[in-house]
Parts: sequence; C-alpha cells; structure tokens
Amino acid sequence: MTTRSKRPTVSEVARLAGVGTTTVSRVINGSTRVDPKTLERVTDAIEKLGYMPNQAARILRGARTRTIGLLIPSIADPFFSSCAEAAQAIARANDSLLIVITTQNDPHIEIENVNVLMRHQVDGLIISPANSQSPTLRDIVQRLPVPVVAMDRPLLNSSVPSVLADNCAGAQEATRHLIEHGRRRIVCLTGEATLYTIRERIRGYRKAVDVARLPCILDTSIRDYKSAEYAVQSMMAGGEPPDAFLTLKNSTTIYTFEALQKLKIAIPESVALVGYDDFELAATVRPSITVVQQPVDEIGRIAAEILFEDLVRAGSVRARHSGPQHVQLKTRLIRRKSCDCSMLTD
Repeated sequence: MTTRSKRPTVSEVARLAGVGTTTVSRVINGSTRVDPKTLERVTDAIEKLGYMPNQAARILRGARTRTIGLLIPSIADPFFSSCAEAAQAIARANDSLLIVITTQNDPHIEIENVNVLMRHQVDGLIISPANSQSPTLRDIVQRLPVPVVAMDRPLLNSSVPSVLADNCAGAQEATRHLIEHGRRRIVCLTGEATLYTIRERIRGYRKAVDVARLPCILDTSIRDYKSAEYAVQSMMAGGEPPDAFLTLKNSTTIYTFEALQKLKIAIPESVALVGYDDFELAATVRPSITVVQQPVDEIGRIAAEILFEDLVRAGSVRARHSGPQHVQLKTRLIRRKSCDCSMLTD
C-alpha cells in the first residue's frame, strides 16, 4: 500500500532557504519588504519543494486571494471581450486569476454580482457601471475594503479611478468629418440612451451639428435589426431624407448597413455611413465602413494596471488614493469608403 506524499510546509521552505517562516509568508503574500537576494532564495526553495500555499488558510488569515473580479455588460460584445483579455494578461502577470461576470447592464444584477465577488473575497474589482450616476452602486463601492477601478464608464461623484475613451470627442470628430464631405442632414442612430458612453457620444454629435448650424436629427429607438430597418426606411421615404447616418454602437452600425443594403440605397452615393466602434467585418464589407476606433486593449490594460498598483501601494492594508485617478484616452477615426472618402480604394 502506497502512502500519500506529505505536502511541503512553510517551515520546510524556510529551512531550505535559510530564513524564518515570516519571511516566507511575506514572499508568498507578495510583500515588497523582502531583500532581492532573499526573495530569490525563497523562490528557489518553493520551486524545488513544489510548495503550494494553502489558499483556504491564507484567506482565513486575511491574506490576498490572488483573484480579481471583472464586471462587464456582456462577453458577446467584442469591445468588452477584448477589454477582458487585456485585463486578464495583466492579472496573469501579477500571478492572479481574473473572474469575469456579466451584468447585461442591469443595475440589480450588477449589485448582486458585486456581493457575490466580495463573498469570494476577491482582492479588487474592475467594473463597467450599468448606471454611472447610481448612488446605490456608488455607496456600496465606496464601502468596499478592496480597490475598485471603473472601466469604459466612470462612477460619477465617487473616489473610484476610471479609464475610458473620450466618447464626446470621438463622435464630434466623426460628425465633423461627414460635414466636411458636404453632408447636411446627418441622422444620429442609437439605442440605450441612458448609458454614459452613449450620452457622451450624443453630446459630441450635438456639438458638431450645432457649430455647423445643422439640424439635430436623433433617433434613440434602435434595439435590433427590425427597429433599425423601420427607422432607416421611414427617414429615407420622408420629404427631407438624410444624406448621412452616424451610428453610436457597432451593432447599430451593422443593422443600419444591412437595412440600407436591403433597401438598395447606395452607400455613400445616396447616404454616407459612419459607425462608432470598429468591428471585424467593417474593413471587409463593400463598401468598407468608416468607424471611430477606441483604444480597447489600452482601456482594459490600464484599468488592470491601476488596480494592481493600488494593491501594491496598499500592501496588506487597504489604503485609498489621496485623489481619484481618471484616464481619458483618445479615439481614432478610421476612414474607409462608406463616408465617401474617394481617395481610398476597396
């Protein structure tokens, strides 16, 4: 009968490295208060013995769990799945596991999921708030004993750091681009008008048409392909049809493009199209679609980096920033054929 091999202990690691058990614990818990040469000896001893920390015991002692929670609306949305991959790379580099939970932009599900993650004792949270103005979410997050970073959307009136793109400037640049092409009746199509990002994009569109003294034609009814088709068909059949569409989300861009194709409305000859957010097929469909491109990977990466910087700064004791850190990244207009950039070729 074979006997099960005994798990290596902290004491055995300490003896092999020639240090005390307190020093080994500091290394395991990621403390920066360890001499580099000592750190190397302890790390070598851990590898030689195959030591694995008892995670349950560490949690009971209040040690870090090496887990990070990420709350996003959906993993089906390429924007958020890309953000998650970028954040996961940073988590892995910091020897941590990223736990991704979706909220479907439902504030109630969001709060439930925050509580679930806290019961699992995550070391920190990255969150894309369903409602940036929610006092309930703000109060809950402010009381959490772990660092929190807002991604893509800020948590307004709070001390929570945030990383997001300049949505207003991106939409304003896209609208100005259409105006420069001589378009004068530019329709802004979107749904989910309560979201912070969409509100900012609408604000950018309004600023551009107001400066140019053009009519603001806004339709926030887009939920799916049918609603997009109805909106496009109704407007194109009206007495003053639009000569351009600005769509504020990649799904809305796809619905609008498909509706225009189905109705046999020539792009860009009859109507130009510019979308917000790049997507995989935007460059390959005919005509290719001009889009506002967000620095997606940067948003996820920087949000995770801020979180881990906070964890390192705090050590084993939670200490908030003296002032919230807000990072706003620039967008980029990717010019293709749908906006009538005639110098481009498919």
